[in-house]
Amino acid sequence: MVKINGESFDIAGKSIEKYLIDAGYDTKRVAVELNGDILSKLQYENTILCDGDCVEVVCFVGGG
Repeated sequence: MVKINGESFDIAGKSIEKYLIDAGYDTKRVAVELNGDILSKLQYENTILCDGDCVEVVCFVGGG
């Protein structure tokens, strides 16, 4: 199980990028922290989630 924003998901083996797209996130407007480390957007495609990983996804919102 992978914990994402405090909720557990059975998605071990999936890339960060695949999870974000499947979950409906705009990959250009999020920041991702994996086990306490912030990932660069270039790492999303090749970073594979493993059992026990802890992920935080933060969305950027514009306003005026």
